Amino acid sequence: MKGNRQQSILALLRDSDWLTTGALADRLAVSQETIRRDLRALQQHGKIVRHHGRARLIHPPNRDGGEPFGSRLKSHYADKVDIARHALGWISEGMILALDASSTCFHLARQLPDIEMTVFTNSLPICHEMAKRERITLICSGGTLERKYRCYVNPALGSLLKGMEIDLFIFSCEGVDEAGNMWDPAMHSAGFKAQLLKRAAQSLLLIDKSKLKRASEVKIGHLSQVTELITDARLPKIIRPHGAA
Repeated sequence: MKGNRQQSILALLRDSDWLTTGALADRLAVSQETIRRDLRALQQHGKIVRHHGRARLIHPPNRDGGEPFGSRLKSHYADKVDIARHALGWISEGMILALDASSTCFHLARQLPDIEMTVFTNSLPICHEMAKRERITLICSGGTLERKYRCYVNPALGSLLKGMEIDLFIFSCEGVDEAGNMWDPAMHSAGFKAQLLKRAAQSLLLIDKSKLKRASEVKIGHLSQVTELITDARLPKIIRPHGAA
């Protein structure tokens, strides 16, 4: 019966962009708590996205719902700049630092001092910013440029990383759900971050409060893999990384 109900939920979501928990409960004549349990199970199996009491189907891989880099750069601008500033305390001379193609990491790159260090990134805007620093060694991931996200996609990333000892990986993501799972809208972005998380000695996740209790298309990993999280939000214990106070 539960399996049939979950299939009915998926069928209803195919006909709608988003449906609320209440609307699904009414359609299937069950309690909202029953629907929540079903939605949690469907989310864990990668079937749906949940956000603020609503749910929708995961889009097929060729449908990319992420925001363009320019839009993300303007969103929560002051919060991201402040979060990035707090990350500077983790960075020191001689370090090999990896940065993802997030707008928050771009704000961090603009604040980086010109010191002897190495920066590895897949971000075109960060590459342009690092080119202004004379003492920073810049390594770009290379690959095909995704213009929407202003980042490079390189299928040979794993081989490139084998010869590199990353001291600190700093990144952001589309959302962190109630279970502490980290999500991104595109496979190439999530894959880049998942590989760097495994390679780096330490990692910092930078997210503003709008990204909490939020999921997206592709799972990156879990907060337990992250050394520290820097945010402007107050974190429930359930979604704290192991290094957070």
